[in-house]
Amino acid sequence: MKSITINGSERESVGKVATKALRNAGLVPCVLYGGNQAVHFSAEEKAFKNLVYTPNAHTVVIDLGTKKFDAVLQDIQVHPVSDKILHLDFFQLFDDKEITMEVPVKITGVSPGVLLGGVLRLNTRKLRVKALPKNLPDFIETDISGLEMGNKLYVTKLVSDKYKLLHPDNTVVAQVRISRAAMKAAQEAAKAAKAPAKGKKK
Repeated sequence: MKSITINGSERESVGKVATKALRNAGLVPCVLYGGNQAVHFSAEEKAFKNLVYTPNAHTVVIDLGTKKFDAVLQDIQVHPVSDKILHLDFFQLFDDKEITMEVPVKITGVSPGVLLGGVLRLNTRKLRVKALPKNLPDFIETDISGLEMGNKLYVTKLVSDKYKLLHPDNTVVAQVRISRAAMKAAQEAAKAAKAPAKGKKK
């Protein structure tokens, strides 16, 4: 999985007054969990742009000058009106410990059902996976080339020996629904087939 580096500084004070001062200075207070003790730090808000405002999944290198940590974003708090980032929680990565995170779904292939007029619906845009850091995928590739009209693709078709998908077996990832136009055409064809042949009685 691709990684983004966040350059920050450790926080000496974590009280409300200090936190407010950080935000007024354009900095975002953050916490890193998962290690022996929590690490409090801050970074410029613009440093998180490519991490937060993207559909892609990334791991993170938190660079605090003398210390570096591999991590993943766990939680984010934003202002309800301005959408300004208020706080971020990260979880530290270790090579020998599995981590859980959401990974985007990437559609590949061409569905025969879509070619016949069906409508492709992506039911799940992200899937929750559990894996060692080295096995975290950038995306879950989902091949729809076998989806006919009305078919569904279940999460069981996307299994991998490198990671676990944390979803029930009946989770639908994608499906090809019959469009209104196709349904109407099918109904009219059925009516035409049932209608008696027109002709004059002898």
